[in-house]
Amino acid sequence: MAVTALVLLVLSSSLSHTDDATGYGPIFEEEPLDIVYTKESPDRLISMNCRARANPAPTYRWRRDNWEIKLMELPNEHYSLVGGNLIINNPEEKKHAGTYVCVAKNVYGTVISKEAKVKFGYLEEFPDEERDPVTVKEGQGAVLLCAPPKRWPTEVTFRWIYNEFPVFLHPDKRRFVSQSTGNLYISKVEASDAGNYSCYVFNPQIGKGVYSKFIPLISTEEKKRYKADLVVKFPDTTAMLNYNVTLECFALGNPAPHIVWRKIGATDLPASAQVSMSGALLHLYNVQYEDSAGYECEAINQKWQDWHQAWLYVEAAPEWAVTINNTQKDVGSEHTMSCVANGKPGPYIRWLKDGYSYGKGELKFSSLTFEDSGMYQCIAENYWGIIYASAELRVIACAPTFELNPVKKYLLGANNGRVVIECKPRAAPRPRISLWEFDFNVKILNATRNDEGVYTCLAENDRGKANSTGTLTITEATQITVAPEDTQVMVGEEVHLQCQASFDPSLDITFIWSLDFRVIDFYLEWKHYERIMDSGELKIMNVQLRHEGRYTCTAQTVVDNVTASADLKVKGLPAPPGGVRVEEIRDTSVKLVWNRGADHGNPILGYTIQTRDVYALTEVDWRDASTSPTALDGMSVMADVVDLYPWMEYEFRVYATNEFGDGEASIPSMKIKTWDAVPVVAPTNVGGYGGKDGELIITWTPVQPQYFYGKKFGYVVAFKPHDDVDWWYETISDPETRRYVHRDSSFRVKSNDFQVREFQVKVKTFNSKGDGPYSLSTTIYYPRDVPSESPTDVYSRPVSSHEALVWWIPVMDTGTGLQQYIDGYQVKYWRKYDDTEPGANRIFVPASMNQTRLENMLPDSHYLIEVRAYNGAGVGPPSEHCEMFTKRAPPSVAPQMWRYISYSGKWLYVMFRKTGYITGPIYMTGWHFIDFPMPQVGDYELEVRGHVWVDCGRFDRNNSHINFLHLLKDVQSFLNLLLSVCLPSTKQSTVSPYRMTCLAVQSTNVTLL
Repeated sequence: MAVTALVLLVLSSSLSHTDDATGYGPIFEEEPLDIVYTKESPDRLISMNCRARANPAPTYRWRRDNWEIKLMELPNEHYSLVGGNLIINNPEEKKHAGTYVCVAKNVYGTVISKEAKVKFGYLEEFPDEERDPVTVKEGQGAVLLCAPPKRWPTEVTFRWIYNEFPVFLHPDKRRFVSQSTGNLYISKVEASDAGNYSCYVFNPQIGKGVYSKFIPLISTEEKKRYKADLVVKFPDTTAMLNYNVTLECFALGNPAPHIVWRKIGATDLPASAQVSMSGALLHLYNVQYEDSAGYECEAINQKWQDWHQAWLYVEAAPEWAVTINNTQKDVGSEHTMSCVANGKPGPYIRWLKDGYSYGKGELKFSSLTFEDSGMYQCIAENYWGIIYASAELRVIACAPTFELNPVKKYLLGANNGRVVIECKPRAAPRPRISLWEFDFNVKILNATRNDEGVYTCLAENDRGKANSTGTLTITEATQITVAPEDTQVMVGEEVHLQCQASFDPSLDITFIWSLDFRVIDFYLEWKHYERIMDSGELKIMNVQLRHEGRYTCTAQTVVDNVTASADLKVKGLPAPPGGVRVEEIRDTSVKLVWNRGADHGNPILGYTIQTRDVYALTEVDWRDASTSPTALDGMSVMADVVDLYPWMEYEFRVYATNEFGDGEASIPSMKIKTWDAVPVVAPTNVGGYGGKDGELIITWTPVQPQYFYGKKFGYVVAFKPHDDVDWWYETISDPETRRYVHRDSSFRVKSNDFQVREFQVKVKTFNSKGDGPYSLSTTIYYPRDVPSESPTDVYSRPVSSHEALVWWIPVMDTGTGLQQYIDGYQVKYWRKYDDTEPGANRIFVPASMNQTRLENMLPDSHYLIEVRAYNGAGVGPPSEHCEMFTKRAPPSVAPQMWRYISYSGKWLYVMFRKTGYITGPIYMTGWHFIDFPMPQVGDYELEVRGHVWVDCGRFDRNNSHINFLHLLKDVQSFLNLLLSVCLPSTKQSTVSPYRMTCLAVQSTNVTLL
């Protein structure tokens, strides 16, 4: 065979510099940080760290405000250098405050560090002048000004001292301390607020705190109601991306206003939002760009509503999107250096070379020279910060060499295939190419035996030349001889896909199977996939819907590969629909649209829509939705989902059904919220009672959140004396409230009042869309005093070892309207000798009942029981104590049957119940044996149970083992049963009497011998 030679085209490339090279420029490992220094510092020095990695090791210099600090030339009593760290001894603000950078340098270049600021922290004292007192009427709001002194840093915490140090005021719904101004706000002043207050300012960075002179707060008695008035209003605020921000809002007013926060244009606050300090603070954690919006705080009390809006802007410090890397380039070549940074506002890009300004934007080199080598730094900066990126550019020149990447010595190619022979010498500048013997490209298409031979790559530049040689051999091409065929199977069946190939006998072959371009892992998926040894055949066991797709067989050798594919169709449950989305939103319905999924060989019979709202208990708590039309056939792609709650967040999913059953559900739609509407549900269980000192307490069961139907949900409480025409109204803005207390001195009972006072009450709901319906009117009573009589004839009866019944004669109407004073009865019970009365169990019973069940009692115990009537004014006198004993506990061991005797003298075969029957007769005895009438011929089952007898006829646990009896026709008419009972040794488990139960059931004959 003729030997041919070919010189191949050189593929030049840029080589990245690595740390393993003989040398490299400085790379910072530690850079200086901002420092706040205080004169009270015990060390009296500042240390600024700087460390860089380089080969050879770098030297260090420092600059202050762009002026180099002369550390080597002149001795300095303040500055010293330890390694790369700058030490400042006995720092002085005028000499040493400023902006510092560290400069690291070696033979390959120079880099400068990030800027670090040195500032001197301080916190001045409050003035010595006395503070003027603040006089305010009870119920009015008050503001105590802090007027903090000058300080640095400005970030401090504010607290207020009450009367004496260290008694600090705890903010609550009425009292708020602004961390922006330090002022103390009291929404409504109470008598207990009178005292002396001092503003305490603490600077955590310098560890110092100061406090002001005391401010006297004087309150005068006058209780009026004042409308809500916002006095703390957050301004337009700019926050940094991924940082936290806090917005403040606080209002004065009586009653103390309730603060509600909203994000303008959104239904809810961001997920990261948290409200604290009784609504005064809105915290936004890890702020994102989508949190940028207008925010509103609203203060609400029963007199007025006040609100404030401002905007939150989100900006970001620079962050690298594209940065620079160490690069090695040929002399004379072109090169571009660029870096891209994200940020808001957009960062400004500038460059440094070896520590000096070198331009901005993008750096372009048309023909690199050795002078272009050095350390380059890209700097991106905006209002929020500055970032640095450093890299070395090294311009090189060298003769060609194949040491790192020679041409492969032995090359293989397939007949009629494509052959590529790579040639990548290292050379700078780019080498010239000379071709030997033949002049053609490195790519060989449709290779044949004639292309076999020796191929040589020769590279040459002005620094020298080099070559590398390899030998090419052509083998037989691999071909598929038996290809897999398209197949259709049912779920759960088994299928075989064939694959065979011819190949060069000098090579090894392997078969690789993939499903939809994903290689099958036979080790992990052994339950369903198996590759038949010595062939390319694929066996799929227990086929599932997920196994449907295109299967590709790849026959591969070290030289070439060839593929063949087939489609596997699996018939089974329908695939999930796709693209589920809501197109129209209404208050109680939405229009839902979806795309049909694969039917998997069986027509889809219909679709089912499911919903999940925000109150779903679990992730899988989906419910079938009502739709219009009611039935959705297999051709449906849209439907109206009806009977939804207004102002409710929903997500939807759809699943299809065919003759095999219900398919997998779709991916849930995006969450939506239905439009708001007027509420239609009124509070339930409206009631109440009169209290002390003119209090009227009105109670109700709050409406469930799904019935709010809109924002700003609350209640309107209406009440009036029974004989009055005009109603009184009070608005409750908290939807969780379940009671309202109205205080009016005119309600107080006077000495000439004889009957109780009656009030009509009702409650309705409202939201931002309007008012809902009122509940039914209910009559409640304002008592003259606590009940004066006690229930009589209290009687009790034990039910079991743990329960008892108690009843009494209720307090009767004596002609003085006394019965109207009764709201219910309190029942107390406790063990006479073992418990104390204050720790007694208590049960409250409505006035309409005169009996109840006592639970959780102890067995075989002596109890005292007491009943009292009560109303809103308190509890009446006790009844006479009723004494009772609970029953003993049931036996802990079941009785056992010893033997069975009949009058005929024969052993008998006993069953539990007769075949075909459910019940049977029950017999009772206090002895260890029993006579009972002879049952009919057949199979029976006998069971003995020990128990403590109770009046209600119940008997307790621990059956004997079931024994069986087969009765013959010649047996006597009466049976005698002799029992041996296992009696427990404890007193509480005494067994008397025993019960035998004969029940008829299906059974199997067993003979006892």
